[in-house]
Amino acid sequence: MFFKATVACVWLLSWLPFKAISALGWLVGHLIASIPSSRRHIGRVNLRRCLPDWTEADRTRLLRRHFVAMVQMLLEYGYCWFASPERLRRLMRIEGLEHLKQHEGRPVILMMPHFTGLDLAGLRVSLETELVSIYSRQKDPWLDEFFRTRRLRLGTGIIFSRQQGTRAVIRALRDGYRLYYLPDQDFGHRDSVFVPFFGVNAATITGLSRMAMVAGAAVLPCYPRREATGYTLVIEPALDNFPTNDAAADAARMNAVIEAQIRRQPYQYFWLHKRFKSRPPGEADFYG
Repeated sequence: MFFKATVACVWLLSWLPFKAISALGWLVGHLIASIPSSRRHIGRVNLRRCLPDWTEADRTRLLRRHFVAMVQMLLEYGYCWFASPERLRRLMRIEGLEHLKQHEGRPVILMMPHFTGLDLAGLRVSLETELVSIYSRQKDPWLDEFFRTRRLRLGTGIIFSRQQGTRAVIRALRDGYRLYYLPDQDFGHRDSVFVPFFGVNAATITGLSRMAMVAGAAVLPCYPRREATGYTLVIEPALDNFPTNDAAADAARMNAVIEAQIRRQPYQYFWLHKRFKSRPPGEADFYG
C-alpha cells in the first residue's frame, strides 16, 4: 500500500514543470541536509577523503547542494515513469550524439557513473538506440515488477538482473543492443581491484574492460549535466586503446575518467554511497 501511494504521488509530481520540481527539491533538500543522518555522515567522509584540499566549509556547502540534487532527482522520477517520448526529448538534450552514431554496426558500452539524472538519461538515449542495462532486483515483488515495467515502457531496450551475470548482456551487445553500464560503486572484493579514485584506493569492478574485450565493444564515457530547464546528456568520444590486457590499469583509467567528470559538476555525483566500504587487508573502516 505504501509503495502504491508513493507511485501515485510521483505520478502527480510528473505533471509539474521542471522548474517547479527544482524549487520543491531545493526546499526539501536543504531541510534533509540539516538533519543528522547516516547518509550525511557517509557524504562527509567521502568528501573529506576525495577533496582534502577543500575547506570544511566548502565541503559542507557541496554536501548540502548534493542533498538538493538528490531530492530533485527523486522528485523527477515521475518523468522517468510517465513522461511521453516528446517530453523526455525536451527534458534531456543530448550533446555528442555523433560519437555514438560513429560506431553504427559495432557493439558499444555507454559508461555512465552514478550522477543524478542517470535514469532519465538512460531513457532518453534509448530513444536514439536500443539499450541493454543491468538492474538490482527489489525485495518487494510488486515494486520489482513496477520498476521493470517502467524501465521497459518505451519498448526501446531490454534489462537483465545483476544475478543473471554478464553472458546475457554480452549476447545482447553482439545482437546490436548498446549497453548502458554503471561501473563505479563498491560491490565488494569479488571481481574487483584496488585502484585510485581521487587518490584513495577503491574497490573497482573490472567488468567494463572484460565485457568490452569479449564483445569487441567501443567504450563511450557519458554523464548527465543538470541545468536550469532540464538536463544535457554528454556523450564523450570512445576511449582509445581500451581495453588492454591489464585489468587493473583499465580500472584505474576508468576511475580517472569518472573523476574528471565529477570535477566538472561535483554536487551531482552520488556522494552518499559507501564508495570506500571495502578496504585492502589491514586497513580500517572509513565509516565507523
